[in-house]
This record gives sequence, C-alpha cells and structure tokens, in this order.
Amino acid sequence: MKIPEANLTPIKSLDDALARCQEQGMRVSRQRRYILELLWEKKEHLSARKIYDLLNQQGKDIGHTSVYQNLDALSAGGIIECVERSDGRLYGNISDSHSHINCLDTNQIIDLRIELPPELLQKIESETGVRITDYRIDFFGYQNSVKADRGAK
Repeated sequence: MKIPEANLTPIKSLDDALARCQEQGMRVSRQRRYILELLWEKKEHLSARKIYDLLNQQGKDIGHTSVYQNLDALSAGGIIECVERSDGRLYGNISDSHSHINCLDTNQIIDLRIELPPELLQKIESETGVRITDYRIDFFGYQNSVKADRGAK
C-alpha cells in the first residue's frame, strides 16, 4: 500500500492502462492491446503461457515471443504487475501497491487492498528507524479449508 505521496495515479481501468502506455511513449500495438484487454477481462494472475493460449483460443494472432516481450515491457513500465513465483512469473492487471492472498490449494493469487492502521506503521517506524513509504502483505492459506470450516458451523 503506497503511503499518500504517490507520484502516479493508480491504473483503475483498461483505458487508464492504454493511456499510461501512451504517456510513457510506449506504442500501443495490436498485441499489446490484446494482452491488456485479456488481463483486464480475466482480472486474475496468469502465466505468459496461459496468456498466449487464451489469446490464440480467442483467434488473436500473436506469437510466444511477442507475448513475452510485451509482458516484459508492460511490467517494466509499471502498467501491469509481475509476480515472481518458484514455478514462474504471473501477470496481473493491478499495478499499484496492493497485497495478496496466496491460496496454497488452488495456486490462485487473490488481490487484496488492505490498509494498516497509522499507529501500527508509526510503531514499526519507531522500532526500526525506517520511514515506511510503501508496503505489501502476502497472506498464505487454504481456500478449500475455509469453505469447509464455514460449513461445519
């Protein structure tokens, strides 16, 4: 979560993402648009391979190399998110600071906006001597066990 002195407004829509590309002097090619449209449509974290497969299933003509190159450019530009995992990179449409819930049973990553209380941030700063300007929290758990626990009550 970015502390309120952010220099860029968050990308909240596909139109914002396309505008940010243009602001950065990045050409909005047909392939780049396909990738952004897919990420905003799916609103989940996808591997490059999954993005390639989904686009080709939709009849969009795009090659493996083009997918990888465009994902690299979009994530380097801060237009999309790249999450590094042990089994590879995943890409998502939300690029500003946010937290994640990592479901260990489904391998799904759920985006979460959470704000820590200012008192907690101040306590952390006073204990560490570090001024916090941004933070992300990664939660880990089992999605199916929550559903089972709720059904047992």
